[in-house]
Amino acid sequence: MKSSTKWKPGQSGNTKGRPKGTGEVGKLRASIAKEIPEILKALIEKAKDGDLRASALLLERVLPPMRAIDPAAPIEISGDTLTGKGDAILKGVSSGELTPGQASQLLTGLAGYAKLVETDDLAKRLAELEAHFAGKP
Repeated sequence: MKSSTKWKPGQSGNTKGRPKGTGEVGKLRASIAKEIPEILKALIEKAKDGDLRASALLLERVLPPMRAIDPAAPIEISGDTLTGKGDAILKGVSSGELTPGQASQLLTGLAGYAKLVETDDLAKRLAELEAHFAGKP
């Protein structure tokens, strides 16, 4: 047997909610907020004096993490067929002209290009078949 309640499910009895900043974390932040300029100044001074932990903390918070980037590598992808072009890419890796990551991206692009060529070829062949059988019952 259900007991009747004053509030329906999903309906709050406190529509305004708890005021922001009244919890323990909010109180702690408020007490630290006025000291932040001096804390930062002291941290910067420690970093300048050679404190590696202070330096690391400042740099982690200010600079975004560095990512490895592949430099542009102009390469001639010779080959009459798509397979020949794939071989040229792999030879570029083995000779050191391309990084494995660059080769992977090029091969992925080449695979996408192969699908486009295949789709175009199928569309052309289908159009030819439809034209051939258009007048026949």
